[in-house]
Amino acid sequence: MELQDKYIRFDWAVKRLLRHKANFGVLEGFLTVLIGDEIHIVEILESEGNQQTEDDKFNRVDIKALNSKNEIVIIEIQNTRELYYLERILYGVAKAITEHISLGETYYKVKKIYSISILYFDIGHGTDYLYHGQNIFKGVHTGDFLQVSTREKDAIVPRMPSEIYPEYFLIRVNEFNKVAVTPLEEWIEYLKTGIIRPDTTAPGLGEAREKLKYYSMTPQERHAYDEHLSALMIQNDVLDSAKLEGKIEGRLEG
Repeated sequence: MELQDKYIRFDWAVKRLLRHKANFGVLEGFLTVLIGDEIHIVEILESEGNQQTEDDKFNRVDIKALNSKNEIVIIEIQNTRELYYLERILYGVAKAITEHISLGETYYKVKKIYSISILYFDIGHGTDYLYHGQNIFKGVHTGDFLQVSTREKDAIVPRMPSEIYPEYFLIRVNEFNKVAVTPLEEWIEYLKTGIIRPDTTAPGLGEAREKLKYYSMTPQERHAYDEHLSALMIQNDVLDSAKLEGKIEGRLEG
């Protein structure tokens, strides 16, 4: 990859560059491909987690968007550290609900919350690089799946709880080892390697090629970005050392 084709990591871009309206096309493409529905961003929601600080415990961005049915959805994107990542996913969704949905007039207008976690570490056993989770209510004795009745525009509409409750996407970046063919695979390839194909047709990646070039940043921005990468490398070294020490201690005790 030539120097002029060096692209900014997505976790940095989503916190500092893609929050600007002129760059929404990149995020919209990623979300459309991942969720499988056309997504248009209305605004980046301000929250405690959206503050740009150098010592973020975890990166979190909350997005208010419209789906293909023109329904409001809230999308939360996290780049979490390794420890307690499941708890952080739960915390992030809870924060998104309490910060951006009031229990009165606007609650019913939000049709769905999506939680997207981009994970650059080994989270356990599993053969896929993308996992999707939904809430269901299953009959203890009958095994059937509960449908609930909700009011929409003065009508009672049956809906599955999975249509209402949050959906979760876990992207295990390091588990992706395929030749990218589909738009989703091209996006995961970029998340893992920083490579974007010149002939890409994946939604959002064409815009990313133009707007996320490393050398389009100012010298000050490049310095901050390089410091961020150095901090990530140190963090990964610490985690790897802790794992190794734990394995050695386990063998000695065993």
